[in-house]
Amino acid sequence: MARARLSTASVVNAAVELVDERRGGVLTLAAVASRTGVATPSLYKHVRNLEALQQKVSAFVTAELAHALSTAIAGRSGQEALQFLARAYREYALAHPGRYPLTQRVPDPDDPVHVAAGEQAVQAVFAALRGYGLRGDEAIHATRVVRSAVHGFVSLEVDGGFGLPQDVEGSFERLVSALHVSLSSWEEVAG
Repeated sequence: MARARLSTASVVNAAVELVDERRGGVLTLAAVASRTGVATPSLYKHVRNLEALQQKVSAFVTAELAHALSTAIAGRSGQEALQFLARAYREYALAHPGRYPLTQRVPDPDDPVHVAAGEQAVQAVFAALRGYGLRGDEAIHATRVVRSAVHGFVSLEVDGGFGLPQDVEGSFERLVSALHVSLSSWEEVAG
């Protein structure tokens, strides 16, 4: 068997594939080594340990999500930006239920790629909220509210947590509408 040519990128890509396949399963260095056709110790030339690999996978998938959010809101503002942002967030989570949870890790401050990806995701939300006149601390509070609401919804949906027969899409539309109403009157509530 020919020896596999590894790079950090190929190790991360193999880990992302495994996360997708295992959907919530445990990511191990042994599984990544098997996927890439090498012995586990060969991975240590590219990642320090499992935690470092998980961090790199998180940086990769956070960058994907940030790109999806930024693309979705481009040229939009106000309610339309919020709707497109929430929809892009949900679509990413539903399309990638294995990797989505890794988008929720706090970036390692020593990993500039992960920090940049996290910052791009946050900036996309800030941009969507500008149409509501939210800046500074209030934009941060509102970002946390929007993220918590949409993340909670999509996490329940991905995990099969909506068992009642009513249309889930209708519930999601109502969630986004409720966020819009809240954001539209944010200054009244926050003041």
